[in-house]
Amino acid sequence: MNGLDSLYQELILDHSKHPHGQGLSPEEGRTASSHQHNPMCGDDITLRVRVDDVGERIVDLSWEGSGCSISQASASMLAALIEEDGGEAGLPREAAVALIDGFREALRSRGAIPLDEETFADAAALSGVSKFSARVKCAMLAWVALEDALARA
Repeated sequence: MNGLDSLYQELILDHSKHPHGQGLSPEEGRTASSHQHNPMCGDDITLRVRVDDVGERIVDLSWEGSGCSISQASASMLAALIEEDGGEAGLPREAAVALIDGFREALRSRGAIPLDEETFADAAALSGVSKFSARVKCAMLAWVALEDALARA
């Protein structure tokens, strides 16, 4: 294992042990939730998103779940990314959709498209998952939940 792979593995383990955004926020204002289940391995994620009054910006994202370290780390990384990129004003819905689409494309590429660290921050550590098709759904679970919750919001 090279140094970058080792660093990425440590980052994934750190996010799974110390998850960001875990614990569902109360439903208030314009909120929507999505529950996603991976029947292949039993991973579960429930994600709640709150958008601004006009539905254009994500102002809060929280989640709870159980499963493998990849699914839990991915949810944590997604929550941190949404919070970081959105700042005080919240992340525009279009930006979140672009992140989801880019993440999906990279994970389905079987390693041909790495996740850019500038765009995906810690979630770039999940690039290697794309080489293991059985683990892609684990990493995608929270991202699919966000996509579904945004459709409902």
